[in-house]
Amino acid sequence: MFVRERMTPNPVTITKDTSVSDALRLMREKKVRRLPVLDGRGQLVGIVSDNDLLYASPSPVTSLSVWEIHELLYKLKVEKVMTKKVITVTEDTPMEEAALIMADNKIGGLPVMSGKKMVGIITETDVFKAFLALFGARRPGVRITVSTTGAKGTMARIASAILSVGGDIVGLGLSEPTPSDPRWQITFKVQDVPQDRLFDAIQPVVNEILDVRET
Repeated sequence: MFVRERMTPNPVTITKDTSVSDALRLMREKKVRRLPVLDGRGQLVGIVSDNDLLYASPSPVTSLSVWEIHELLYKLKVEKVMTKKVITVTEDTPMEEAALIMADNKIGGLPVMSGKKMVGIITETDVFKAFLALFGARRPGVRITVSTTGAKGTMARIASAILSVGGDIVGLGLSEPTPSDPRWQITFKVQDVPQDRLFDAIQPVVNEILDVRET
């Protein structure tokens, strides 16, 4: 799965001369949490998040009047509060790499570039939706989690066992070993087979069945 499959194309953008108050209004109207900032030539020069704008706003305990606050935020331009060193990805970046970049840099969204042109944005919400799709979370079936040694051919043996009872794998997730638990955990979402038959088919080819349920 690649970024181009999950990104939002043609995202809402602003210019660096946009006021903080207008940027906040636009975020509320469009229901977004970050806005890429473009210059007069349409080139990406920054990005601003809702937190950036809120931190730039006066404290709720300020002595300023509502009108003074509005005027202050109207005069303050996005250029003063935006992040100028923008981390980006390309359309053919794998989704897991984009998710890793977001997690490591503690950011919630990445502009997507094609050369020097911004063609979309990928956000943490898009990553969550991709996660749901990989696990088959919106598809009915039997969800079964097993532990294995991770030996070569393990996945093939489990898949063969599922196929032998007519099961169709529609979701898959893996959890890597940790120092405290050297086993692999694998979760399958399977359709077209009853829970008890799936359990009986998989049990001989795994170390342990940790959980099984209808979803």
